Amino acid sequence: MFTGIIEELGEVISFERSGQAWRLTVRGPLAVSDASHGDSIAVNGLCLTVVEQTADAFTADVMQVSVDMSTLGDRTAGDRVNLERAAAVGDRLGGHIVQGHIDGTAEVLLITEGDGQRTVRFSLDPEHAHLVTTKGSIAIDGISLTVSGISAPDEAAQWFEVSLIPETLATTTLGFREVGERVNIETDIVARHVERMLQLEARR
Repeated sequence: MFTGIIEELGEVISFERSGQAWRLTVRGPLAVSDASHGDSIAVNGLCLTVVEQTADAFTADVMQVSVDMSTLGDRTAGDRVNLERAAAVGDRLGGHIVQGHIDGTAEVLLITEGDGQRTVRFSLDPEHAHLVTTKGSIAIDGISLTVSGISAPDEAAQWFEVSLIPETLATTTLGFREVGERVNIETDIVARHVERMLQLEARR
């Protein structure tokens, strides 16, 4: 489990096919400072397992399905990625409960600069639209954020917005994102559980 509070901007060293999967190596001195084989580290919102490590980098195996449904396939050597170690029992939960199991991707539609903030609008897949609400939580590339705006239910193309403070822009990859780029999204786990409960209730 993660909190969506990014600890470090890592750097992709390599991302190569390895048999039926892929192998990702990321430089992240803080992320590996207390990591061991088998530990979980979120990379742009995807929960990955450490299989090898050095003093300042770690390697994780990535299944093809994870590549297909995320933006990892877009990453190349030198790209920056958001890193977060798994939450420890007793830590403050500064963001929200993030599993590291993304729902898919969204595209940056519009960037609006404001007074001390930046508002970014993202596309929203219709199958996820009912799981996102104004003032609700969402993880974008592993970053815990609050939804500041959302499209009307009857709009053909659904979207949502988040407002980013300078700290978020400076310490995460959202400071680099441009219109047309994709990001990973994970909807709120509470919303997903409610959806499942309603589905089961409707069958009674």
